[in-house]
Amino acid sequence: MFNGSTGTATSVVTGAFGFSGQEITKRLLARGETVHTLTNHARPESSLYGKVQVYPLEFGSIEHLVAAMVGADVVYNTYWVRFPYGDMTHERAVKNTKQLILAGEAAGVRRIVHVSITNPSLDSRLTYFRGKAEIEDAIRSSELSYAILRPAVLFGTGDILINNIANMLRRLPLFAIPGDGQYRIQPIFVEDLADLAVEHGRGTENCVVDAVGPETYTYRELVRTIAEAIGRNPFLVSARPAAVRTASSLLGRFVKDVVLTDQEIEGLMADLLVSDAKPTGKTSLREWLTSHANMVGRKYASELKRHYRQVKKAS
Repeated sequence: MFNGSTGTATSVVTGAFGFSGQEITKRLLARGETVHTLTNHARPESSLYGKVQVYPLEFGSIEHLVAAMVGADVVYNTYWVRFPYGDMTHERAVKNTKQLILAGEAAGVRRIVHVSITNPSLDSRLTYFRGKAEIEDAIRSSELSYAILRPAVLFGTGDILINNIANMLRRLPLFAIPGDGQYRIQPIFVEDLADLAVEHGRGTENCVVDAVGPETYTYRELVRTIAEAIGRNPFLVSARPAAVRTASSLLGRFVKDVVLTDQEIEGLMADLLVSDAKPTGKTSLREWLTSHANMVGRKYASELKRHYRQVKKAS
């Protein structure tokens, strides 16, 4: 659809100031589109602030969601929660996203581009992967045209996982690997994901696409690659998953964050962050790390401070 007053297309991005949402938003604005964002984390310091129309992400009021979407052609959905925290659970995130889908239908939106995860399953005992599968089913059952993108792990300036591995490697002489570290991971550059999202936003066919990069690493290889890029040579020690969970919990108390969850360890070790499909990303993690070696891991990136502003700064 087009904005009647300006003649430009209008899109909605959930979390336009977030890690992946901002890259999608930049591309839409560069195309001359009007962008509405649904977010509870507006960031005045962002270069995008003032360039997008901000609406609160009020899942309890479908009328507010509809109002933000009226006149929009595509909704780009990046909303999710990495781990349960406070009264927010994966089950609640599923319920919230279903509200978003209903609002899109009521507003007359044509298409949804949804960011999911590799290997979601309704039969999974992991609520992260099961919840993602439930959302995919809700999208398929909706009136909306859809493109479902399934990234494994994202990397790029401002990411959490790669940055924090690098941060620990800079600080510690050894790094604990859950199990043998031979399970795989296939990261995609966040800007490649954003390009893919905008490309599929222009489409009309319903599709599900694994959004993965050109390189597949074992977890041990991934850690070693990061260490080499930043000039570190840590001792990599294989540890029982329970020991890694305990160490992560202790570190989390120090940095006032959730460093690594049980579900993340289990999903990683179950080989759920890799795809047999043809790579859709083109950017090499190894090359990106080399070109950003002076920056990556210099500061710890807190998930809680990013998404829950009431968390105090770690000392």
